[in-house]
Amino acid sequence: MTTLRFPLSRIEGHARVEMEVLDGKVVSAQFQAIEMRGFRYFMLGTPAEQMPVIVPRICGVCSTAHHVASVKALEDIFEVEPPQLANDIRELLLLGQLIQNQATSLFIFTMPDRVGASSIFHMDESEADPEQQLSLAQRALKVRQMGTKLITLAGGQFIHPIKAVVGGVTSGIKKEPAEQMLAELQEILPIACTLFDEYWEMSMAMRERIGTWGDDQPAYYIASTGRNRPAFNSQEIRVLGPNGTERASFPPRLFRNYLSYEETEYSYAGQSSYEGQVMRANSLARINLALAMGTPLADGYMQKLNQSFGKPAHPILLFDLCRGIELVYAFERAIEMLSNDLDYEDTAVPYSVKDGEGFGLVEAPRGPLIHHYKVKDGLIEDAEFIIPTTHNMLAIERALKVAGERYVSPQGINLELEKAVGRVVRAFDPCIACATQ
Repeated sequence: MTTLRFPLSRIEGHARVEMEVLDGKVVSAQFQAIEMRGFRYFMLGTPAEQMPVIVPRICGVCSTAHHVASVKALEDIFEVEPPQLANDIRELLLLGQLIQNQATSLFIFTMPDRVGASSIFHMDESEADPEQQLSLAQRALKVRQMGTKLITLAGGQFIHPIKAVVGGVTSGIKKEPAEQMLAELQEILPIACTLFDEYWEMSMAMRERIGTWGDDQPAYYIASTGRNRPAFNSQEIRVLGPNGTERASFPPRLFRNYLSYEETEYSYAGQSSYEGQVMRANSLARINLALAMGTPLADGYMQKLNQSFGKPAHPILLFDLCRGIELVYAFERAIEMLSNDLDYEDTAVPYSVKDGEGFGLVEAPRGPLIHHYKVKDGLIEDAEFIIPTTHNMLAIERALKVAGERYVSPQGINLELEKAVGRVVRAFDPCIACATQ
């Protein structure tokens, strides 16, 4: 038995892939999260009202989603219904995270794979014209920056937002900063579209070069997005079958009735499944589950994807194209929202701290995120975080095995395997920092 180990880069957190090969055949492929954090246990005994400002520290990338999910879990316990304006600002906050995350994944993490480089910032002359490289990097960072600016506007600060509170948000968005943000989004949207067009062309060229879109076997898909258009400040989780039929729809408090969770001996991140079947969360799941994006440019890209690959689409490297569609959508939707008055009423309602059990759900960039709290005497008795990346673990390992079978044979190991392993994992955009709670 030969063991192949692949350290991973250009992902969030620390992980590696381990493959067992016997007689030229891949016997197993494991995706191993190699850090233990135990954030859940830090929370025991914490005053419940402090959770929304503590849990963003789980992850510097996913802090926005944790912030909003935490507030919603406490509102569930305290029986609070925030005003519509608060929900709108929370949605805008989540759109900012979507822009920041999808731009990072597309242009920083996975675009180098399209051109066979290690980084868009360090391409040699054989990989790209220096001026083209500089232009690419500058444009990518400009697009990503719009996400950080939108999070700061809607969340009060970027890395660890503070503006969402139990009962609503601390304030609306004044006209002048809203108009300034609107103008910047309108200016950068065409740049984002051009970058995505280039990314799409690079992806098609890569497909011709490597001869595959990765694991294209059917799977189940899980998301909490809306049926007719995306919704990230969401209320229910949906599961789509491999043939495109919706199989389940349920609120977050019933997730254990539908999903199974198992821990493994080789990883600090567990694995979830639906009826024992492989699931996929993240961008491809949302595009497969949504009938439309609801904004003109994103709908055009979605139609192009559906015409080219069908609906539901299954090849895993399409996750990346779906991220591009969502990036464009997030720009368009944020422009729509900022074109309206976001400072027109009281932004929060009063509440009383109560004991009980509550669930908060948001659609994070990587899929449905649930915070589950138990509060006793105003303190956290238990805090559970159901992380989107765990929904993808079985799918990641299946796709890794497909890649291994493609590049491992009795005649030897094709050196393309190492690159393929990176492409597979980055297609799912896992967040290991969150998944090892």
